[in-house]
Amino acid sequence: MSTTTLPITDSAACCAPLTREALGASQADGLARSLKALADPTRLRLISIVAASEGQEACACDLTAPVGLSQPTVSHHLKVLTDAGFLSRSQRGTWAHFALVPGALDSVARLLTSA
Repeated sequence: MSTTTLPITDSAACCAPLTREALGASQADGLARSLKALADPTRLRLISIVAASEGQEACACDLTAPVGLSQPTVSHHLKVLTDAGFLSRSQRGTWAHFALVPGALDSVARLLTSA
């Protein structure tokens, strides 16, 4: 069996230098949690509906029909989005109202494009 030895080259000559700092471990963990919360078609639709609502706020009662799911299932998705920091929740009588957290989606985009 023949072995071929490749010439040792200077790795700096072939690799482009980083132009900005890459994500650190804790930033990557946080971003992964955020993306996991968003990586569901129903959750993306719910955020879109809230964003398109007057004042970027919607009552939970108005969110079940557009996504075609039961109230408990929609509540679960809203809880995931609230826990991830994308929506805030306020109780008004028997209904919960959800609003976009200002800048929450911007922070995800910012982490992907700059450090």
